[in-house]
Amino acid sequence: MEHDRTSDVALPRGVEEILVRVEGDIPERMRSAPRASLDREERIIKETLLRMASLIEERIRLTIDALETHDAALALTVIEGDAEINAMQAEALDHIILTIATQAPVARDLRFLLTLDHIAYELERIGDSIANVAKRVRDVAPYPPIADYVGIPEMGRLAALILADIGRALVDSDVSVARAVASQDDAIDAYYHRATDELIRLGQADPANVERAARLLIAAHYLERIGDRVTNIAEDVVFLATGQHEDLNP
Repeated sequence: MEHDRTSDVALPRGVEEILVRVEGDIPERMRSAPRASLDREERIIKETLLRMASLIEERIRLTIDALETHDAALALTVIEGDAEINAMQAEALDHIILTIATQAPVARDLRFLLTLDHIAYELERIGDSIANVAKRVRDVAPYPPIADYVGIPEMGRLAALILADIGRALVDSDVSVARAVASQDDAIDAYYHRATDELIRLGQADPANVERAARLLIAAHYLERIGDRVTNIAEDVVFLATGQHEDLNP
């Protein structure tokens, strides 16, 4: 028999306090909704997360374009757009809270909602990471490239690709795709380690390289974190599909 892990999962950040505040404002007739209504609310939340993932994927690609074309204005667009991603996370969380408060989900449905909240959190942090990459891209835009940016563009394009793939895995509850996505984190790590080694070497070889190398090191670090967070989402997809926690990148 499947082990139900619902009791092992804490409510999302702030949910308990908000539920206490809003429960008194919810009409009794809304507190127990039919199955079709709960399915609809879950679908709406998932669609919000998929829109978030798609938008962040686009922002990653725009940031890499800005790096390769020295486009500081494009990088600034990505930086300023982080507020939109934050707002989408807030929208998802509000919907999750209202669904829990009005429809009293239990077992699988509660697990589903709490895991979607965690996915929204991870996506928001990915959005923060790419905004931080864009800040370094803006800083280095006025200067000549250093060693073709030591594989950072390729690293970014791979991060965008696996984010798109994990969105598809979430849509289909596809465990095999989720596992395949998580396995790509090793490739992102390899790009990161090569970039780190090369940027340190370039900085030591010529003091004129130090400032650009330092900023690109920070950019590479944030891209590496995107790989980690996509892996976390892949683990969430597996949990949604199987009810089991699985470490996909031990």
